[in-house]
Order: sequence, then structure tokens, then C-alpha cells
Amino acid sequence: MFATSLCQSVGRYPLPHGIWKGEQRVCARIEATELGLDIRFVVTNITNGSAEHIYDTLYCARGQMENLIKLHKSQLASDRTSCRAPLANQMRLILHTAAYWLMLDLRDNIPKTHALAVAEFATLREKLLKIGARVVETASRIRLALATACPQAGLFRHLAGALQPAGP
Repeated sequence: MFATSLCQSVGRYPLPHGIWKGEQRVCARIEATELGLDIRFVVTNITNGSAEHIYDTLYCARGQMENLIKLHKSQLASDRTSCRAPLANQMRLILHTAAYWLMLDLRDNIPKTHALAVAEFATLREKLLKIGARVVETASRIRLALATACPQAGLFRHLAGALQPAGP
């Protein structure tokens, strides 16, 4: 695999109302693999910084943020604001955001070598949250009795230790 980045200043481009504003740069990323060329480029008016910095740090971070917003909407149903009262919709969005943070924290604490470390939230819900267990609650602890054939038992033990708050 061969990858290279380059940046070229290409002159002035008109804005939608025919206004000419500043000089634009084209930052391109070209990757050659056995499957063929993968050419991506960004047109920007950022004057400082290398092409690698503009593409890798700014452009790819923006794409990752859009992916996280899509994950928030599609897999946690946070776009369902069907109540008539705006405060009820706001509260619903706050609860969905709290659920997002919990799921993100859960996924971040899964060991990187495990298959679920990069899983989507829907998969985590299916494999870790929607399971049958017997809950035994005592004064000092809560125990989950999983089935003997539970494939994620080791992961549950790891997550219980990883998510437990540190003592004083």
C-alpha cells in the first residue's frame, strides 16, 4: 500500500452569490492499493498547516464526529422527539445522551482484543444487555447468576471490575 498527501494553492473560487473571497487550497490524499487508486481531496481556505494535518486531523475528525452523531440517532433513537411539550423532548434527549455516554464507556472498557471492542451499540445491547440472568440482591452486593453456557461470562467479569469506581 502506498499513500501520499499533497497540497496545492489553486486560486480564487466564487461563492454562491458571485463573491470572490480569498485563495483556496486543495489538499489531496492519494492511496494506491492492489484494488486501485483511492483519491480524496479537501478544498479549504486554511492557509497554514500541511496537507497531512488538514486531511488527517481536521477533515477525518469531522467525519468521525458525523459518524458518532449518526450512531447516537440511529441506535439510541434520540431523534424521536414526538412530545408536544419542548421540555419533555429536551428531557428525552438528555436521557438518550446519558445512555450514549454509558454505552460508549461500556464499549471503551471492553479489551481491545475482544470482538465487541469495535461493535455498534445495537450489537452491544443484543450481546450484553438483553440477556437472561437471575438477580440476587443482598444488603452489601448485587449478584447476577448467568446461565452456565453464557459465552460472555468472562467479559462480564472484566467489565464489572473495570467499571467499578475506585475506592477512597
